[in-house]
Amino acid sequence: MSIQWKGVFPALTTKFTQNDQLDFHGFEKNLKAQLEAGVNGIIIGGSLGEASTLENQEKVDLIKFALEKVNGKVPVIMTIAEGSTRHATTLAQEAEKAGAQGLMVLPPMRYKSDHRETVQFYKTIAGASSLPIMVYNNPVDYKIEVTLDMFAELADIKNIQSVKESTRDVSNVTRMINRFGDRFKILCGVDTLALEELVLGADGWVAGLVCAFPKETVAIYQLTKAGKVEEALKIYRWFLPLLELDIHPKLVQYIKLAEQETGIGTEWVRAPRLTLIGEERERVLNTIRHGINLRPKL
Repeated sequence: MSIQWKGVFPALTTKFTQNDQLDFHGFEKNLKAQLEAGVNGIIIGGSLGEASTLENQEKVDLIKFALEKVNGKVPVIMTIAEGSTRHATTLAQEAEKAGAQGLMVLPPMRYKSDHRETVQFYKTIAGASSLPIMVYNNPVDYKIEVTLDMFAELADIKNIQSVKESTRDVSNVTRMINRFGDRFKILCGVDTLALEELVLGADGWVAGLVCAFPKETVAIYQLTKAGKVEEALKIYRWFLPLLELDIHPKLVQYIKLAEQETGIGTEWVRAPRLTLIGEERERVLNTIRHGINLRPKL
């Protein structure tokens, strides 16, 4: 399956049971809600998917399960977030063998690679797999920026096709388009900047709060791309306090709590993360429940 890299791509949470096993039933329930809302692809094992706590076999199991349930409706994309090039290429090959249709690749974890090392990292992974690749560019959280000059060196690698734009600088969308035209598809990776970047020419949205509010997320994307920005803006303004849950260090706990409140998930996380308690939990719940009470009719 080819990937168009357009539309809404949920960065799905990984569902766990209370005894820390993969919760495939819960995963399927949320996945069904995403597909019914009209998403354009799904991403497994990202930051929101608690990638650092998953074993490789668990990631492969999630891919296989998702492929079975998606049944060709949308592409299934695996995240590569590894500390070594060897581990990254191995996981990329395992994902391809399991049937994944694309990869979202972060720069090296833990070690802050320089320009040459970052470019070589991406080239090596691209050479080890035939799958299309989306570069995850998030220097705020992961301390390595994939610069425009790096993209220039990657431009001749055919299976490096898109970028999850998470620099927090909306003007980077215009910089990418000015320099590369449509060579790289651009997907906004920060929920609170999505409408702005879509208006500026981003092709898609790798979304977080979509995990709890799939229909609203898809509606904003579709309305914006149809030129109905005022209609999209009304939904977006309602959505913003919820979208801000995506830019907190505890985004996983916050978004999983939102999934639980909307009935398509649970709040269980894998240690070292812990479920929310006390004042923090009540504060986040108030934000979520206020949003649900004012939820717009689409």
